[in-house]
Amino acid sequence: MSKQEEKQVNNDKFLDATLRPQKWHDYIGQERIKNNLKILITAAKERNHPPEHLLFYGPAGLGKTTIANLVAKELGAQIKITSGPAVERVGDLASILTNLSPGDVLFIDEVHRLNKLIEEVLYSAMENGSLDIIIGKGPSARTIQLELPPFTLIAATTRIALLSSPLRSRFSGGTFRLNFYSVGEIKKIIQRSAKILDIEIGDEAATEIAIRSRSTPRAANHFLKRCRDFAQVNKKPLDTECVKEALSLLEIDEVGLSQADRELLKTIITKFGGGPVGLNTIASAISEEEATIEDVYEPYLIQLGFLERTPRGRVATPHAYLHLEINLPEDEQHKLL
Repeated sequence: MSKQEEKQVNNDKFLDATLRPQKWHDYIGQERIKNNLKILITAAKERNHPPEHLLFYGPAGLGKTTIANLVAKELGAQIKITSGPAVERVGDLASILTNLSPGDVLFIDEVHRLNKLIEEVLYSAMENGSLDIIIGKGPSARTIQLELPPFTLIAATTRIALLSSPLRSRFSGGTFRLNFYSVGEIKKIIQRSAKILDIEIGDEAATEIAIRSRSTPRAANHFLKRCRDFAQVNKKPLDTECVKEALSLLEIDEVGLSQADRELLKTIITKFGGGPVGLNTIASAISEEEATIEDVYEPYLIQLGFLERTPRGRVATPHAYLHLEINLPEDEQHKLL
């Protein structure tokens, strides 16, 4: 990566942090979750005790990290952030937990990637507020129990099915699923971000970005910044036509599909007769990892009704044929009637 590219990545990370809501009323969408959390936080503050542990799950880019930060701000607590892959050994977890102060929030992103041995150590920390550490091996091994300060664990995952049942059951504060956003909610997010970034954008242009943003705030903010760059370089106002040109350059079509999304659908249709076809076969055909297909591509394609998961494999729907302008087999045409 060149210095220029590295500078752009760092700048984007800074902007992403700037665009994150700092108060509940700035957080658009996920009303059901916000209402539940407000009650949980208010009750915990009245009892002068940290809230119980929370688990958020859903596709990437929907705001799990943002909600965790908002919970900490509402509590007036410090938040310590780590991720499942970063906690490699039991000693890493012990170091993090023993350095917490009373009332702190510990946020673990991608918690499903925690080692199972580390999960077991986490059980007692979550349930009993203590940490059991085994020192030594063999007959001379002994267990030391360390008392931990009261804290709230907030975990986030894109793949809740990979969490063990014992770990899931210990999130007594609640397990919340983040849903995709409506076009109206995404449009409000874009207008708020544009105001923060001092970008002049028309109502119709904001709607156009919202429609193509995969119902995801992260994608919406990314597209907004790239459209701003396109308008700046080409000395154009950021109107609907400019947005269409910018997103066309990024190979984002009118419903938000990327080139990779379209390639996946075309592969299923042209190479495997529309399916059913197994995930590992698709991954080999398009040279992509199975986890990436499941976590990145499939959720939005399924939401649009372009892809189906069946016991026999993935199937491209008639709507996918129409969108890609591929002739639909005669025996499938009745499904559109």
